[in-house]
Amino acid sequence: MSQTTDPDRFFQTTDSIVETARKAKKSTNKHGSPIQLPSKILAIIADPAASNRVYIAEAAGTARRVELDTGHKTHIFRGPTSPVTSLATSLLHPTLYAGSWDKTIWSWDIPTRTMGIRFRGHSDFVKCVITLPIPGIELLISGSSDATIILWNATTGEKLQTLKGHSMGVLALAIDPLGEYGNGDDGTEEAPGDTFVLFSASSDRTILRWRIKPLSPRSSLATLLPPPLTPHETSIYALHFSPSSGDLYTASADGTAMRLSREHDWISDTTIQHGDYVRAVVVSVNEKYIITAGRSEDVKVWDGASGELVGVWWGHSDEVMGVVIVRDRGGLGAERIVSVGIDATIRVWPLDEMEMQKAKLEREREEQGIEKEEVEAVGKEVGGSLTAEEEAELAELMDD
Repeated sequence: MSQTTDPDRFFQTTDSIVETARKAKKSTNKHGSPIQLPSKILAIIADPAASNRVYIAEAAGTARRVELDTGHKTHIFRGPTSPVTSLATSLLHPTLYAGSWDKTIWSWDIPTRTMGIRFRGHSDFVKCVITLPIPGIELLISGSSDATIILWNATTGEKLQTLKGHSMGVLALAIDPLGEYGNGDDGTEEAPGDTFVLFSASSDRTILRWRIKPLSPRSSLATLLPPPLTPHETSIYALHFSPSSGDLYTASADGTAMRLSREHDWISDTTIQHGDYVRAVVVSVNEKYIITAGRSEDVKVWDGASGELVGVWWGHSDEVMGVVIVRDRGGLGAERIVSVGIDATIRVWPLDEMEMQKAKLEREREEQGIEKEEVEAVGKEVGGSLTAEEEAELAELMDD
């Protein structure tokens, strides 16, 4: 234990003081063109109405809509006094939903920011929310630290069904984009859209699947499908479906992300060794890249076919809590990675291998303490005595 006269550090170890200083120094970097927010950011979703906007959830109890190109916070949604953990938007109406530590889900009309229905029913933190339009109704689905999942009528706020199956908190929810077709319980053939499948992930390290049949009585919309999936050693923080293949990507506190193959009954065929807790995983168009992020503070990009590391985006000074991919020009242009973290910043990264290589060289120079000014000073000192090869090497070092 080090001695200090600073009263704020009386009960800190040397290691914690060093770590605090490291984060403070790193927080000044401008990598990823950081958009600074007033409090820790716990979640992010893309705005389905505009490719250059995202919604973020803050520990201070607010949700915000942010323009990525300008950094402008166009909408602030207020009400909760506890951290907001998760967000979802309606696919039918301009409504934003937010899960909170206060055990409820808040809602707002997006254009006016007027507060709407507050959904009450969980007995612990709400950790995840999604929406699902089904024939005749839109569902709001929430997962909680109380180990339950609740299906709500998103329009009226009515609690339709409580799902129990996990033994610990529910951390992530996802709807299978390809659904489940075939024969129904009565042996008749089901048409596309008759059945939806909800996947839920938990601190108990399991992934459960729930069949949702819209024509069932409201109190029994969902039924559990066996068997549970247990690909990870511990908590599973994120679920993400590839819209092209329908394969499922997972992120876990065991330090890995996985691809679970639909074709092989959800057995893992790819394991990504990200390291430390992995909070987020997403995939690019056609699964060319897999992107992971978490406690390591780095956003890592992996080759979707080989699973090999392609590049690392370095800039966050604390745990990364969420990642999304957006596309320029109304969804038709280049893909960009957007990450958020405990350091209260939104950062935007190009999904481009040349840019990742340039970032790697820049980081190596920073780690070696070689700054551009130092390289330029060397050039001036040696004057015209450089060979053509040396000049080329110097130019490469000075290249941003």
